[in-house]
Amino acid sequence: MSVLTRDEAQTRAQLIDVHRYTVALDLTTGDETFESRAAIQFTARAAGDTFVELKPALLRSVTLDGQPLDPHTLDQNRLALTGLTEGEHELRVDATMRYSRTGEGMHRFTDPTDGETYVYTQMFLEDIQRVFAVFDQPDLKAVFALSLTAPEGWTVLGNGIATDEGDGHWSIAPTPPVSTYLVAVAAGPWHSVRTEHAGLPFGIHCRRSLAPHLDADADEILTITRACYDRYHEKFEEPYPFDSYDQAFVPEFNAGAMENPGLVTFRDEFVYRSAVTDTERQTRAMVIAHEMAHMWFGDLVTLTWWDDIWLNESFAEYMGYQTLTEATRHTDTWVAFGIDRKSWGYDADQRPSTHPVAPDPDAVPDTASAMLNFDGISYAKGASALRQLVAWLGEKDFLAGINTHFARHKFGNATLADFIDSLAASTDRDVHKWAEKWLRTSGVDTLTPTVGNGSEAGWTLDVTQHGNRPHRIAVGAYDRDLVDPGQLTPRDRFEIDIPQRDGPTGRPGRRPDLVVLNDGDLTYAKVRLDDRSWATALESLSAIPDPLTRAVVWNAARDMVRDGELAPTAYLDAARTHLPRESDLAVVQGVLAFAATQIADRYLGPDDRPAALATLTSICRALIRRTEDGNAPGLRLTAVRHFISAATQPDGIQDWLNSDSVPGGPELDPELRWRILYRLAVLGAVDDDAIAAELTRDPSATGQEGAARCRAALPDGDAKAAAWDRMFRTDDLSNYLFTATAQGFWQPEQADLVRRYVPRFYTDAVELADRRGPAIAECAGRYAFPIHAADEESLRLGEECLSAADLLPALRRKLVDQLDDLRRALRVREG
Repeated sequence: MSVLTRDEAQTRAQLIDVHRYTVALDLTTGDETFESRAAIQFTARAAGDTFVELKPALLRSVTLDGQPLDPHTLDQNRLALTGLTEGEHELRVDATMRYSRTGEGMHRFTDPTDGETYVYTQMFLEDIQRVFAVFDQPDLKAVFALSLTAPEGWTVLGNGIATDEGDGHWSIAPTPPVSTYLVAVAAGPWHSVRTEHAGLPFGIHCRRSLAPHLDADADEILTITRACYDRYHEKFEEPYPFDSYDQAFVPEFNAGAMENPGLVTFRDEFVYRSAVTDTERQTRAMVIAHEMAHMWFGDLVTLTWWDDIWLNESFAEYMGYQTLTEATRHTDTWVAFGIDRKSWGYDADQRPSTHPVAPDPDAVPDTASAMLNFDGISYAKGASALRQLVAWLGEKDFLAGINTHFARHKFGNATLADFIDSLAASTDRDVHKWAEKWLRTSGVDTLTPTVGNGSEAGWTLDVTQHGNRPHRIAVGAYDRDLVDPGQLTPRDRFEIDIPQRDGPTGRPGRRPDLVVLNDGDLTYAKVRLDDRSWATALESLSAIPDPLTRAVVWNAARDMVRDGELAPTAYLDAARTHLPRESDLAVVQGVLAFAATQIADRYLGPDDRPAALATLTSICRALIRRTEDGNAPGLRLTAVRHFISAATQPDGIQDWLNSDSVPGGPELDPELRWRILYRLAVLGAVDDDAIAAELTRDPSATGQEGAARCRAALPDGDAKAAAWDRMFRTDDLSNYLFTATAQGFWQPEQADLVRRYVPRFYTDAVELADRRGPAIAECAGRYAFPIHAADEESLRLGEECLSAADLLPALRRKLVDQLDDLRRALRVREG
């Protein structure tokens, strides 16, 4: 399919102005396709030629101003409109469209639990073309009026209030002017919980089989929603711009959520069927806050072109965490951001595919390249940059600039230059210079302290900066407690500017035992510790009073491992010393995740992996013993999960599965049962009959995914061949079942068994991407990549693939990133 270039979008936006779409969709015509009729009112500012986009199964008819056009002139996804005259026009398009199984366009899902069917749209970035004809670019905003015909017993949801007209016919209230990618519908026998807040209808929705689980959390979800809504109205002068606020938890959703105006769609894993930690509940709350922030950042004011995607995502990310901290019970959200989310940005920013938060427009020449920038830079780094901006500007001036921006551009489009101009109108600071340093550059600065002992009268701090961004950071100074040397006592916390224009900073008193740069984590930079501070941290890291400071120190250790400055085993030793005493759940989860998925699975060779797994199980045993009193269920659940995943012998976890409980709790819910069965499959301790029996016990969609993952993980040649064929030889796996199969396939314990599939990946993934498109290509590059084949031969094969093949951009980007991570793993192993 043709991708839209930025030049083409600019030319079309200069020629036409789109006013209104009137769209009728019929969802009653079968399991494979639906009917789509669109009438588009638009104005040509001058005589000229343009085109409209759609991707039909069958283009039945097209008329322009009542005159028929030849449907056979459709070229890939473009229908030419030639000889337009200046003035008003109406285009009518009647087509049959295909349902999707990949989360793109109109996705159709049948619930294996009860046989009920659901459909929903994901129109981003250009997938609205799979649903109806459209002038598809973000700066051609229009009113959308949709009507649907749905099967009896279904409920229809949309961007506006949906009205049941009877006999399966539904109408959705017209939207204000919005961008094409933000249009949304969802239809099916939804289970709904409805309420009203601030005079608006609010609703949450899920498929019927999840109804008990949604009902159990409905109060929590709606409380978070109301609190965020109220807090945003305290911050923003523009009121919420749409007529209702629905949140639909939908199956097989590719992203975490999507900010459709008035109908936010979430992946329905956020409707928890099994026990979760409070950190996971906080993550769901953050996503709710993030998506609501988009109602202003992205929906009310929308980017002009995709180079400014950060204007959507960075702001929603920052506002989501900050507003959750201010308005809800989740007051430590920045700890989770620092230990988990921020590392996503750091990692992305050190790969060859890095880019500025706000790339040059020429770096995003078309929609295919735009899709690649939805990464840790646009989200986590951008949010970190905004957090630093708030620290530098002050929140009052920051919010004043935002409100100026909304007032100037509401229901319109804006660019980085527009935003910076709005900020500049509210402050005396040189925000244009700040933007050039922070938003137009790529890479991560590194800050390294040199601490001078000085004398009893004082000590000095000199910070060496690798990079050139200005930073305003806090520095924490800590001393060992005189009574209990294992504890640390804060002595001083002061702010400095980087670079230090006037030389080293002097402070009174003897030098502290621990000096932490970026205490409070207000900037985006890698930090190092001086030798004495690192020695103190190794002894007393868990005794640092503030969990956010502990997160900064753990991140420093993580970065040192990745940069070859700290042995992976030293990180594991620190984890073994301090995690059993760690009180913050986000820190425990973040450290265990890095230790398991990076150190044990990648950075250590096969000979060293058993010892690493033994360390992980030892840590988890200590946490399980510590939580026997039941006062920390989230910590205990985290320890149980990681113990299962690190088990090297089947007996213990098999006993848990047989008894349906962990001694002392928790009882095994579906998630834990599938987790144990998956590990037993890897270890060769179960067979397909056991997997089938568990699927009979849990026939849900999650159960289907668990079974696919377990079958692919069996250490058997026939099982591996069958899994490979399901992924790469047939095209009937949904996005979620493909992902589950891919997750099970590659296992470090089975390197010899799957070695012959490593070269096959580089040919089969290319063919798969060409057949099935960007969503499955991204899944293949992320989950089906031979991540545990950390050797020079795998690197050579990957580099040959990149140089020789004409790759779909989504797959190319994943391979570039995976191969860079592979090079890093090899460097760490060699070190």
